[in-house]
Amino acid sequence: MSEDRYTELDRMRFTKNTQSSRLALLAILFDVLFFVSVYKSDVENYYYTILIGASIIYNLVFLLATFLASEGVKNYKTGYSWLMIGLGVIQIARIFIIPMNAHNAMVASGPVMDTFQFIRLIVYLVASAACLFLSAFINLQKSRALNAHVASLQGQQA
Repeated sequence: MSEDRYTELDRMRFTKNTQSSRLALLAILFDVLFFVSVYKSDVENYYYTILIGASIIYNLVFLLATFLASEGVKNYKTGYSWLMIGLGVIQIARIFIIPMNAHNAMVASGPVMDTFQFIRLIVYLVASAACLFLSAFINLQKSRALNAHVASLQGQQA
């Protein structure tokens, strides 16, 4: 192992994984943009349903869980990577719930969601999921490298 790589790995023992943490926070930002874009729409009574209520509760859980994961990956904890992968999968699945239904629905005054808003919502959800997946992948790689390095240090001390 080169001296630069050794130094980089050794330094990880004392620094935080800010790259993964920032990507998780960026995922939150994209979810907030999605949240605001959907809930500022007021098309007759279309959005006054139990589905929107469940979506609001899920958004709150998503924000809290993703923030918790962003703090967890700072310390190279792999369990939070799996949480972020799960949240990313749900973000992709959400495309087929509110945006798809609202884009295909019509009310007396016209379509519930125009094509521009539909595409924008999909971009927000995909970007949020991509940030979560990338954050999880980076954290898994760094965690494994750090764990192997710490194990080699313990082997040298024995």
